[in-house]
Amino acid sequence: MRKITLLLLFAFMSITLTAQNADELKKELASKKDSISKLQAKAKKIQGQIDKLPGWRVGAFGTIGASLSGFNNWYARNAPNADAANIGITVNAFANLIEEDFFWRNSGNLNLGWVKLDDKSISGDEDFETASDVFTLSSLYGKRLNKKWALSALGEYRTTLIDNFNDPGYLDLGAGLTWTPTSHLVVVMHPGNYNFVFSSGDTVFESSLGAKVVADYTNKYGGLSIKSNLSLFQSYKDGDLSNWTWTNSFGYTLWKGVGLGFEVGLRNNKQEALNNALLDNPAETFATVDNKLQTYWLFGLSYAF
Repeated sequence: MRKITLLLLFAFMSITLTAQNADELKKELASKKDSISKLQAKAKKIQGQIDKLPGWRVGAFGTIGASLSGFNNWYARNAPNADAANIGITVNAFANLIEEDFFWRNSGNLNLGWVKLDDKSISGDEDFETASDVFTLSSLYGKRLNKKWALSALGEYRTTLIDNFNDPGYLDLGAGLTWTPTSHLVVVMHPGNYNFVFSSGDTVFESSLGAKVVADYTNKYGGLSIKSNLSLFQSYKDGDLSNWTWTNSFGYTLWKGVGLGFEVGLRNNKQEALNNALLDNPAETFATVDNKLQTYWLFGLSYAF
């Protein structure tokens, strides 16, 4: 009986000590988390001060999405023997020189995608086909009037790389004002802008004078990187020659720069819509063409540089 009592007493003391140790460890963990939060707040404040200093700011992040599959004698499919693949890559990069009396902001966006569905019973479909093809470069120079406003000049070039390089290609050159309410947001307003459109052969593409508006937001919240860019051209000659493109990129770092990424792009361009429609119906015009919203998206692994 005495041995049982001693064993129960020992077990009770062990449980009590364990509970006490767990409570102490939880209190210590809470204290450490509080210290980490304070350090993160200090680090964010210091980073904000660094961002305001003159000099270059350089950065980039990108996304890689891929899926591969293969079927052999899978009779539930219409094509029981087939291989499929989908590969996509996006890169967003910037190099900005920020000084007290001027700035020079440079950025680039690349989105390339390939898709393949190889039915082994059919020859000739073994190669990859282009799924997405976007390439944009921009350079903005501004001479400051004050902390938020500047006289500015912009050069922006948009085209495709894999298919139909520079056919069409768009080059915007213009001048006006730029508003920078924060270090992360840039809004360009250029009432004097010429939209050069490059194309080969007899096409519907036409260059024109108009107004250019660009809004670019780039920021980082902890492990989340965000870039949103809206580029709009309004033609003074004809509304059918106007166009806009809006891209949004997100990258969330999980471990040592590697994480998840997502990019979505929207575009409205009636010249491109008509040029594509003419391939099937030569009688199409600006008045009859169905100018549908163009979209693309990519989800996959990301890497922050």
